[in-house]
Amino acid sequence: MTRTSIPDSIERGTFSDGARTFSVRASSEDVPDSFQVYDAESVAEIVLVVSGINSGTLKATWGLNWITASEEWREWCEAEAFMVFYNGTKPAVGRVRVCNG
Repeated sequence: MTRTSIPDSIERGTFSDGARTFSVRASSEDVPDSFQVYDAESVAEIVLVVSGINSGTLKATWGLNWITASEEWREWCEAEAFMVFYNGTKPAVGRVRVCNG
């Protein structure tokens, strides 16, 4: 898979652990039920897939090269990925979030 085959509409943004940069993409443009985290340098290398967002039954599935990472790092990575998925790291065109307190 090449970077040009990924539609911009599902890309949510990036985050870094200081050594590598990771990208987050939603499963679809409208009402995605999952997202993927992948190594930004190697689009084919999936780091993490989080599914069940709409059902509330969240499941994290780690890529083969990442399942052996420390529990602390995986918790950090998952938290960063959720932040990017919901908030992005680029201007949110057509997306508005409202906080009621």
